[in-house]
Amino acid sequence: MRGKYLFIFLFLNFNSFFINAQEKVSISLNEIISKVEEYNQTIKISEKDYTIAKAEYNQTNSILLPNVNISHTGISTTNPLMAFGSKLNQEILTQADFNPALLNDPDEIKNFTTKIEVQQPIFNADGIFMRKAAKAKMIAIELQGTRTKEYIQLEVTKAYMQLQVAYKAVEVLEKAKEAALENKKIAENNFLQGYLQKADILLVEVHVNEIINKLQQATSNVKNASDYLWFLMGETNNSTLVPSDMLIAEINLGIYSDELSNTRADIEAMTKSTEAYSNMHKANKASYLPKLNAFGTYELYDDKFLGTNAKGYLIGAQLSWNVFDGFKSIGKTQKSKAELDKAEINLTKYKNQSQLEYNKAKRQLKDVENQLALTSLAVEQSKEALRIRTNRFKQGLEKSSDLLTSETKYLQKELEYLQTVYNYNFTKAYVAFLTK
Repeated sequence: MRGKYLFIFLFLNFNSFFINAQEKVSISLNEIISKVEEYNQTIKISEKDYTIAKAEYNQTNSILLPNVNISHTGISTTNPLMAFGSKLNQEILTQADFNPALLNDPDEIKNFTTKIEVQQPIFNADGIFMRKAAKAKMIAIELQGTRTKEYIQLEVTKAYMQLQVAYKAVEVLEKAKEAALENKKIAENNFLQGYLQKADILLVEVHVNEIINKLQQATSNVKNASDYLWFLMGETNNSTLVPSDMLIAEINLGIYSDELSNTRADIEAMTKSTEAYSNMHKANKASYLPKLNAFGTYELYDDKFLGTNAKGYLIGAQLSWNVFDGFKSIGKTQKSKAELDKAEINLTKYKNQSQLEYNKAKRQLKDVENQLALTSLAVEQSKEALRIRTNRFKQGLEKSSDLLTSETKYLQKELEYLQTVYNYNFTKAYVAFLTK
């Protein structure tokens, strides 16, 4: 049995040594945030979403700017109408061409046409509102990208704190392992002198093994937190990060006086999104109005490729009014109105939900702040109790089971305190995130 525990002990310590032997990189929270802002894939995706929305907005420039097309067409025909028209466009029509025999059965003629077409929107009310909707959507996505960056920063802060706690847990468990091994030696000596039973020794060995297992778990937590931070920085790296910032709980009473702001990026994004729905609804209503567009063409004709022997132009304007399209426009207007109403309800709901979440987070922060003081006191009490029991155990005045209970309680209180420090720091960061 003792050989089995020795094997586990050596294996876990070798594994711990292997991890500790890996390259370590000391880094601060600000350094990580700086790299995350530049290389994080989620942030890059949000930037591309904005690029897409901006491109969609740029497409609406067609509401204001002219549409210009240039084409060159070549034909060869004996079609009576096309042949006569081609000669007319080329300005080569003669009196002989009015001969009925030639009109009905013309010779083959070639015609090359170079055409420049220009279309200029003058008044398209629905297009103007669609352009406004596209701009509101673009701004909304930009604001969402800002909030995404803020969320990733919070996630980085959380992961960095987890790394800090993991390292502190390793330190605590290393000390606990040393103390447990020392007490194990004392217990073995007492056993040899007949003061302890075999069951007591086995109990001590189990306790040591439990601490070693927890130490291994804490070491794995270090590597897991480190890998996640590398991932957030957009890298895959086998090196283990070491936090250069200290793990301390800085009480900030001023944070309780902060209030939720309507200028928070995600709330503003939803406001802009609602504005986009409003403009889409206005665009659908404006589709009932007439549209006015100007157009013009300039044409060059010849019987040779790219020739310019004859030329002509055409300019004009068109006023169009879609009076009835089988309830299609009416249905689109009804749909856009329902979508607008839904967006407005969602905006109100989101604001109320954000306020609810903020109030809850502030209460949680106060609870953790109170717990911080209690766990700190509990650590001191359990530490003193362990010191007394250890001294009595060395003198043979304390049972091994009572000593193990004190050791376990002290270890639990230390780890609980570390977790409370993490909870306070993260909750404080989360409250600050909700007020940005």
